[in-house]
Amino acid sequence: MASAKNLLFIMCDQLRRDHLGCYGHPYLRTANIDALAARGVKFDNAFVTSGVCGPSRMSYYTGRTMASHGATWNRVPLSIGEVTLGEYLHRAGRRLALAGKTHVMTDNDGLKRIEQARHSDLHARLSAGYFFEVDRYDGHHEPGPESGYPAYLRAHGYNSERPWTDFVISVQDPAGGVHSGWKMRNVGWPSRVSEADSETAYMTDQAIRYIEGQADTPWALHLSYVKPHWPYVAPHPYNAMYTLDQCLPLARRTSELQDPHPVLGAYRQQEECVNFMRDEVSNTVRPVYQGLIQQLDDHLGRLFETLERLGRWKDTLIVFTADHGDFLGDHWLGEKEQFYDTVQRVPFIVYDPSPEADLTRGATDMRFVSAIDVVPTALDALGLPAYRERVEGHSLLPLTRGEQPDTWRDFVVSELDYSYRGARLVLNRQPDECRGWMVRTARWKYCHWLGYRPQLFDLANDPDEFVDLGADAAFEAIRQELHAKLADWHGTLKRRVTVSDEEVIAKTNHYKAAGVFFGEW
Repeated sequence: MASAKNLLFIMCDQLRRDHLGCYGHPYLRTANIDALAARGVKFDNAFVTSGVCGPSRMSYYTGRTMASHGATWNRVPLSIGEVTLGEYLHRAGRRLALAGKTHVMTDNDGLKRIEQARHSDLHARLSAGYFFEVDRYDGHHEPGPESGYPAYLRAHGYNSERPWTDFVISVQDPAGGVHSGWKMRNVGWPSRVSEADSETAYMTDQAIRYIEGQADTPWALHLSYVKPHWPYVAPHPYNAMYTLDQCLPLARRTSELQDPHPVLGAYRQQEECVNFMRDEVSNTVRPVYQGLIQQLDDHLGRLFETLERLGRWKDTLIVFTADHGDFLGDHWLGEKEQFYDTVQRVPFIVYDPSPEADLTRGATDMRFVSAIDVVPTALDALGLPAYRERVEGHSLLPLTRGEQPDTWRDFVVSELDYSYRGARLVLNRQPDECRGWMVRTARWKYCHWLGYRPQLFDLANDPDEFVDLGADAAFEAIRQELHAKLADWHGTLKRRVTVSDEEVIAKTNHYKAAGVFFGEW
């Protein structure tokens, strides 16, 4: 039986866990996200399956690991053989609406194989990852017809063939000079769009309008904000709302630059890392990054007020999370991808409307959860089949309702395919030689790199991951133990996806009933 009528799945792009008030930031005033945590459960050990937008999101949307869904990078399409949350809802006569970003890439080769005409309904559904696109907006290039934002901007006086480039991510200095927000040196100045016409405001409007339009009809919506992802451009007043002394201190030591792991050393030669290694860059970007988060929280307040006005808190499951974090100069890195908690450990809040969850409201749960848990949680709350033959995550409803499952994961795994990155060229590796895996337990973090030595961090004595024990002979037994966990994890992945476990059980040892009599005397 369904315990929720509606689903609201909120994702922020590149949002760090430690940049929310409820997760301990001393200055960020995220009152609305904090209030959501007070109404639900805040999971404090939530991890993504990859520190890259595309593969991370495909895990959120399929309930499957990167190794299983195969979309290992932003430019790698999700196979049409993979089933997303939107398709599961479609099977039940429902749809999953989208306002914002997905990173879904069309599997054109797969569609050709099944001879789907470009304008067929199935082609459209598969191309969109089975999302009903209210407004798709990926936010790192000029939007096309998939989004109404360009037309909206022009209608509001931002006259340009490229309003995103010329206004949204352009900034204006005090003398009236216009500069590109792609250049991080410029992001302290405000965007050329007003706050009311900014990306975050616009997408919140789309979400509110969609929810209001559903009246009492059950709905499911993925609200996927592009911020605080780069370009780090904020509208006034958010561009100057925080000062450098209100930012977290950089988590890095000069000792990290001495004899680094080869992959890490190659990453630090990439342009974004070379720049973020300079204090000037991180000091310019971090206050604006915080302003973008403040803006998100303020607009989520508008969204939550809409739910209150419409009486939707009583019947809507809400999941709030991020696809990964952002180094911002920590560990002498820019962007994301590497296996530090800064990127891999994300905010994760679940509001369960069921009265059964009343006892856990405002609780912090320290058990390991993963991006792959969103799909089974949503299916469970909406009263839909679990599809255990495919879905690799677990429903979190037992945890939101105070239950103590007999077994729960004691580690999580994340993966990286860096074959598209400049680091591959620095290392002179072939595309199929650029893989890494992380095993994260409560005490240890082990990173296995194809072709290179492992990394190991003792999180009890080195929580900021400054000291790599991957080559220390004294920890060989620990490394072997964690590598065995990685091997066991590979054995749990769902490869037999064309039949259900129930079908296997029904047909086990039934060959004679099918007229097959091998082995008889």
